[in-house]
Amino acid sequence: MRFPAADVAKTAGLRATLLVLALLLAACAGRPPVDALKVSTAPAANARAHTILVATTRAKDERPGALFGRERSDQLHFAATTVTVPPMHEPGEIEWPSTPPGDPDKHFTLRSAAYLDQDAFRATLDRELAKLPDGEREVLVFIHGYNTRFPEALYRMAQLRHDTGLPHVAVLFTWPSGGDITDYLYDNNSATIARDGLEQTLRTIARSRADTVNILAHSMGNWVLTETMRQIEISGRPLPEAKIGLVAMAAPDLDVDVFKAQLRRVNRPSKPYVILVSRDDRALLASSILAGGKQRVGAYDSEEELAELGAIVVDLTDVESHDSANHGKFTQIAQAAPELRALLRSSQLARRPDGEASSAQIAGHQVTSTVKAVAALPIRIIAAPITVLSAR
Repeated sequence: MRFPAADVAKTAGLRATLLVLALLLAACAGRPPVDALKVSTAPAANARAHTILVATTRAKDERPGALFGRERSDQLHFAATTVTVPPMHEPGEIEWPSTPPGDPDKHFTLRSAAYLDQDAFRATLDRELAKLPDGEREVLVFIHGYNTRFPEALYRMAQLRHDTGLPHVAVLFTWPSGGDITDYLYDNNSATIARDGLEQTLRTIARSRADTVNILAHSMGNWVLTETMRQIEISGRPLPEAKIGLVAMAAPDLDVDVFKAQLRRVNRPSKPYVILVSRDDRALLASSILAGGKQRVGAYDSEEELAELGAIVVDLTDVESHDSANHGKFTQIAQAAPELRALLRSSQLARRPDGEASSAQIAGHQVTSTVKAVAALPIRIIAAPITVLSAR
């Protein structure tokens, strides 16, 4: 029996829609409530506290336990928070309380939160940096992705700060994601609007006492990042190159052709972007379907091509994921961040002026010690034109 082409197309479209919904639903089970950020005053002697600074284009939400919501603001807002991580924390996870504010010995808890103006944000940032040794004053800016509520973004930043163990000041840049699977277009537009806010944030941090500014973006947060880098290039007022450290793109929800065009506009960065990819990322498969079948950078099947464009590619395909969508693997390797960072920096240093890499240098003693430290991870790191590490 043969069916009309129109009916076949409708059936295929319905299946694609159902697949997208199934994948996205699987990716967002167990969401925190809107008031998840109620301040805890319970004793927290066994928990570890982390200062998280916030810059956001979200509108303020004055309701108890909210701080910032899903609505957009026409100005940049700032805040300073303290979040505790429980002593029995599982790396890569967020131990959410079933009822806010939770038990500091078992859950992530918010200990304090205060809105700041830009001058107070800069002063607070400088005070936190002053606690670090001169020459080692680093900032990590984290930009979250699609379908992310503010409590999720804040606690994810705390988890990354805790698990990496790196002595850096944590700054969360959070844009007004709607926090619902039906908000993909709303989120995409919110991410686009957030470009000016991220540029302002990066320029503020660059003017601080920071020696190095590292950036990590996840999923749709990479659209904000790459578009911001593009507009900074166009402005003719570049960020101080000496201050920019690692720029990592985790599971980028970004059209491959758009990314190539952006890289052409920024003239291949002198410090290569680090791209964390996974070919089994179901969330990016859903995004690709919504985008007419065009592959996303975070699930691109030509890692070598990305490397040739000037990126260092970290292939996480064989890393077993804690989430059913395989979209958050970057959170699980955070504890190996010191070793990975040393290895990635060695990869950058090993590049010759002509843009190629020296296999002799990469195989040298400088990298050997860090290879041993991360060899248990089923990853590959590719720097054009050779594979730096293969642990699969």
